[in-house]
Amino acid sequence: MEFTTTTVPDLSHLTKTVELTLDQCIKCNICTSACPVSAVTDLFPGPKYAGPQASRFRHPREQTSDNSVDYCSGCRVCNMVCPTGVKIAELNARARAAMVAQGKVPVLKRIRNNLISRAEVIGKLGQPIAPLANYALNNKIARWLAEMILGISKEAPLPNIARSSFTKWYSQHNSQGEFVQEVVYFHGCSTEYYEPHVGRAAVHVLERNGVHVIVPEQNCCGLPLLSNGEFPGAKTYHLKNVSYLLKYAQAGIPIVGTSTSCTLTLKEEAPELLDLYDTDTHKVSDQIFDINEFLIYALSNGQLIPGDHPINLNLVYHAPCQYRAHKLGFPALEILQRIPGLHITISQVDCCGIAGTYGYKVEKYDIAMAVGKSLFELVRSSGIPLVICDSETCRWHITKATGIPSVHPIELLAASYGFKAEGALKKALDQ
Repeated sequence: MEFTTTTVPDLSHLTKTVELTLDQCIKCNICTSACPVSAVTDLFPGPKYAGPQASRFRHPREQTSDNSVDYCSGCRVCNMVCPTGVKIAELNARARAAMVAQGKVPVLKRIRNNLISRAEVIGKLGQPIAPLANYALNNKIARWLAEMILGISKEAPLPNIARSSFTKWYSQHNSQGEFVQEVVYFHGCSTEYYEPHVGRAAVHVLERNGVHVIVPEQNCCGLPLLSNGEFPGAKTYHLKNVSYLLKYAQAGIPIVGTSTSCTLTLKEEAPELLDLYDTDTHKVSDQIFDINEFLIYALSNGQLIPGDHPINLNLVYHAPCQYRAHKLGFPALEILQRIPGLHITISQVDCCGIAGTYGYKVEKYDIAMAVGKSLFELVRSSGIPLVICDSETCRWHITKATGIPSVHPIELLAASYGFKAEGALKKALDQ
């Protein structure tokens, strides 16, 4: 076959590349030593045993699995410490998906898992009747019944549904300033239905830096479904997002997100776990940026405008495991350190424990609390009014566990630009 310089080899046959990494395991046990879950429970034997070691004994067609793999939280700490690059968390995710496909997950648990994985559906249904929906979702009797029947922990943090969506606000927003660059904003379910103030802060920051924000049609990134082994549903979500975002990616327009788990899913998790190696998916993946990554590394003028309004607060910053998995360093911390008056204590904890939907399950809630214990103790002992964290589910978990509100880093940068703070940040600044 004669190749020209414009020929692109067809790589579509290279499926299951995740499994190909298992033979790189040298059985050093570093992953097991670092695993935050196996450190607090015997129900999970550790990443090495559930991942590469068990995968060697799984039937290549049936992918039979020990149920202990379901106790992997998917935090990816094992991936980050592995010296040989074994995709341990992905091996566990595939094994969990095989359990679902083979009907090994009890019916009520599968219903529960699908219900807590549909934040977009719950938001769409609940937003028109937000006060009533929030009362129903947080009612003690309703929570007790949900725990007894479906296994959704009555203690797990359910966020309040906002009365109005982010996209409704954006449709009425009057963009101002001179723009030298464009970005697409992937707001995710949390900003659209639960925390629209995070999206408003992001838009203000981007516009202040000469960036025009485009908000196209989009849907859930699919991560909750991936985490629960519901791969067909996650694939439907992901392919829809690729179709919505492709024309912007082809035009070279960056796609930024404020949900670090959404951006990791679009960048890496969905394509890898779902064997999506097509050109369109790859093109979109290449244009995905966490918002702090974009502001520090990818602004066209190369210079983030500094804030000129001091924020005289002492706060704790926790970088969630999904953010660490981007392997970007800590661009959010770089931004926070540029805000005048702000003093940051950095959490050294690998994971808060919630791991998306993991800590919502009654059989895993105590594990999630045990994983996050050292973080919660740091927060409580620091005497701070707020915690800073990039992940929405981590923020909700930290707030519920400590009683101290949590905010996204972008909210602080927006406030340092003089934009009106909202919610917990406004209360802290007003004190």
